[in-house]
Amino acid sequence: MLKDSVLLQKRELELKLKEAFIERDAPVGRLSNDMINVIIGPRRAGKSFYAMKEVSMKESFGYLNFDDERIGAISEYDELLAAVETVYDHPKNLLLDEVQNIPKWELLINRLQRQGYDLIVTGSNAHLLGTELSTHLTGRHLQTVMFPFSFNEFLRTYPQPNTIDEKREALSSYCENGGYPEPIIKKVNRRDYLSTLFRSILYKDIVVRHGIRSPQAIEDLAVYLMSNTALEYSSNSLVKTLKLKSVNTVEKYIKHLEEAFLFFPVRRYSFKFREQLRSNRKIYCMDNGMATSVSFRTSPNRGRLFENLVAISLQRRKLSGELDYFFWKGERQEEVDFVIKQGLTIQQLIQVCFDTDNPKTREREIRALLKASEELKCNDMLILTDKNEGEEKVSWYGKKGVIRHLPLWKWLTA
Repeated sequence: MLKDSVLLQKRELELKLKEAFIERDAPVGRLSNDMINVIIGPRRAGKSFYAMKEVSMKESFGYLNFDDERIGAISEYDELLAAVETVYDHPKNLLLDEVQNIPKWELLINRLQRQGYDLIVTGSNAHLLGTELSTHLTGRHLQTVMFPFSFNEFLRTYPQPNTIDEKREALSSYCENGGYPEPIIKKVNRRDYLSTLFRSILYKDIVVRHGIRSPQAIEDLAVYLMSNTALEYSSNSLVKTLKLKSVNTVEKYIKHLEEAFLFFPVRRYSFKFREQLRSNRKIYCMDNGMATSVSFRTSPNRGRLFENLVAISLQRRKLSGELDYFFWKGERQEEVDFVIKQGLTIQQLIQVCFDTDNPKTREREIRALLKASEELKCNDMLILTDKNEGEEKVSWYGKKGVIRHLPLWKWLTA
């Protein structure tokens, strides 16, 4: 029976490998044989397909999908491995898909590596495959983060845009529909697909896994955050608005949502770490299409969707270890959307503004940048826009600087 289940998975793998593959920006073909290769990211973002393509390049490989109840319920791992050895004829490489679904998975991975297998492991839980792997596999794993399609990857699915107007049109579609691969490639209904995926993640990866007693409460919180993407929140205000039990409950729920790759919060910048912890945060969604499919909206609000795209791009780079980032707020509530920090240095200040033609909007964005520039000692100021490009010298009450304007599509494809 167990051998039959492994054989069925092998056939599913073979069918999957025949499907069209969009080249990903992650390093396909360059994963290390000397390390446990861990690929983490949201469900249905394409990490399993990416891993399948990677392992299929190997001369000898085996595959196990622990999202399959026939396999995930197994407690006798020796029997499972015996079935893999038979079906795949003693493979040297193993792909373990959604490994966080089985108990004591880290002990199994340790044992397999000791037995000489080269391993690729995927998972959809940031804590289990980030924090715990760092604890149990110190120095022996290489992590790749895979989100839904970036804008560059999205363009590979599009009729090749050549003109600026065509690229802006592609960005408009990406901004609203997001980057989850299946709705884009298979042309399924995006809203139905992502709404269903949202609830599957919510209940399977959070409610069931963590034994949440009030599933409606965490769903209400998730929908509220989807509807308020790119806005500030405080735990106290969420308790009052959603009538949740306590601040501790809110913070626990948000942590679960973050670990399941639905959202990520961003801290307010301060020179004092304690102030960062105590200040309000801003919430962003892992994919624009998920936000527009699930949230309650009465208007498109392109500005917040643009800002969410920038946050996703920065979050991808943060998880890859390239940088850290924050938002900034002045004493009079002036705000800069993103403060980019590398090492000990503030490298860049970024505003995201869909329409800089409005004089009041333009003045507000420039004033905030100049004040943040003076306080944070950073002269690299950038405004990401829908279409404007160039540099301008600006001043405000004695504060001076040079601000660059760049279309968002160009920044995302740089």
